[in-house]
Amino acid sequence: MAAISQHRHTEPAWMRTGLIAASVLFVGLLILLPVISVFTEAFRKGFSFYLTSISDPLAMSALRLTLITAAVTLAANLVFGLAASWLIAKFSFPGRNLLLSLIDLPFAVSPVISGLIFVLLFGAQGWFGDALSNHGIQIIFATPGVILATIFVTFPFIAREIIPLMQEQGADEEEAAVLLGASGWQTFRRVTLPNIRWALVYGVVLANARAMGSLAPYR
Repeated sequence: MAAISQHRHTEPAWMRTGLIAASVLFVGLLILLPVISVFTEAFRKGFSFYLTSISDPLAMSALRLTLITAAVTLAANLVFGLAASWLIAKFSFPGRNLLLSLIDLPFAVSPVISGLIFVLLFGAQGWFGDALSNHGIQIIFATPGVILATIFVTFPFIAREIIPLMQEQGADEEEAAVLLGASGWQTFRRVTLPNIRWALVYGVVLANARAMGSLAPYR
């Protein structure tokens, strides 16, 4: 190990500098350049024109729909992701593999197909269309339909980030906490949640990005 460490420090300075510069350039081209391009195009006609455009009723309606859908989607995904991850990683039960397959279903089904399924279920000529219309409830082409579709395409992300981590950690710490007298909520809040917090944050970021991307056609 000492020889390897010494060999790492014998690389020429120009090589280290070149590799760092190439990495920074790649990150800049891949991440920063699109962001700069977005802001440049947004303010190309001036800040006043941007304020006028963003305050347009249609733009405000689209922004409101995006924020409401993203908030409801993330809340639903948090509850489902944590519950499903806890259940799958900590317990063995009949139907466990089926639940895992259902979590992965949105990865295998095209959003177009899932949208068609929602139309067949909740549309005017769908299975539940008449019952919903009789009660004055509109799902398709309304905010509830957008929220349902977004939840469907995003719910695997949080669960799939947490499940492998929970399975690797095992249940030893939780069992020790219970033996010491901790309640279920205390065990989850003080033991389980701190151990998965970064995976949870990463899953939330992925789910939010997927939700924002899926809402692009509605804007």
